[in-house]
Amino acid sequence: MGASDPRRDAAPAAVASDRPIVELVGAVKRYGEVAAIAGVDLQIRPRELFTLLGPSGSGKTTILRAIAGLVDLTEGRILIDGRDMADVPTFERNIGMVFQSLALFPHMSVFDNIAFPLRMRRRGRAEIARRVQEVLDMVRLPDIGRRRVHELSGGQQQRVALARALVYDPKLLLLDEPLGALDKRLREEMQLELVRLHGEIDVTIINVTHDQVEALMLSDRIGVMEEGRLVQVGTPEEIYRRPATRFVAEFVGRANLIDGVGEDGGDRCRVVTPSGVAVTVADLPGGPGAEYTAALRAELIDLRRPDEASWPHRLEGTVALRVFEGESLYYEVSVPGLERPLRVASRRRDLAVGDPVAVEWDPEEVAVVAADGP
Repeated sequence: MGASDPRRDAAPAAVASDRPIVELVGAVKRYGEVAAIAGVDLQIRPRELFTLLGPSGSGKTTILRAIAGLVDLTEGRILIDGRDMADVPTFERNIGMVFQSLALFPHMSVFDNIAFPLRMRRRGRAEIARRVQEVLDMVRLPDIGRRRVHELSGGQQQRVALARALVYDPKLLLLDEPLGALDKRLREEMQLELVRLHGEIDVTIINVTHDQVEALMLSDRIGVMEEGRLVQVGTPEEIYRRPATRFVAEFVGRANLIDGVGEDGGDRCRVVTPSGVAVTVADLPGGPGAEYTAALRAELIDLRRPDEASWPHRLEGTVALRVFEGESLYYEVSVPGLERPLRVASRRRDLAVGDPVAVEWDPEEVAVVAADGP
């Protein structure tokens, strides 16, 4: 998987103001002795598409539900547009939310599903008809208002759920892994649809997912969660290329993590393992002598035959595994002195298991983090 960010080429929404639209200050949520949210401070900008990314149980959905008013904090504050939400019920927060289950009403037509929030707000019939048609046009389903939910495809149901969440012009749209149940093709289609939609409407989107590809594709910024803590916030490229901790380096993308001690090698620095294997890197954030983890992305490693190798900083080994993945091949290369094989994504198709190879990389592309985090 590469670090490309299609959102950058899809008319990303401009940030309208420096003042955050959502702010978490010292947010804590405990369930007994367990802290689902462990002291999170976070600011989300107007019109931003912000993704909370992390494994199951990391606290990302709890944060989303706290913003929505479905979960009360144990400590800390949540502010929306500068207003403390402590005593503000969910229905007064002007928030749209799409759940993974979608929660559409199967006995209602598409029109009635989308109209439901407006009827609960006692809007007039003419306004309801106008707004329902507007959001159906927005999600590119203009002619399905009379159809039943069970007659729709999975992708169409996703769009109807989005339309229902947007029909009353919320300032915030919260997405709780709504694409998780879709197959790969539909999920990718809906990811691009969200990018397009976000570029056209005046709304801030907070998305929750454990899918790193989705986070990198969709987001203006990403917040990575680990065990209730927010461990890094940054653009997709920052998260991918410059992880702040070993956890982020391992969780986002396919990385080879090599632990060792930093050494000053003159022109270049190195991370040297206890067995003496040296990984050349651009710099050591804390200077030589400390323990580090070097993260080499699988797709940023060049795989060559030994007589083709040209870089002085390389490692030599043997192909231990070769798997066809479509656009590329996945290799595992056994290197003497390393505990685990190096994982490599390559377009080379002329190598077989047992072949001797050299692996090369650009030291500037190697992320280096302190062994115990920042």
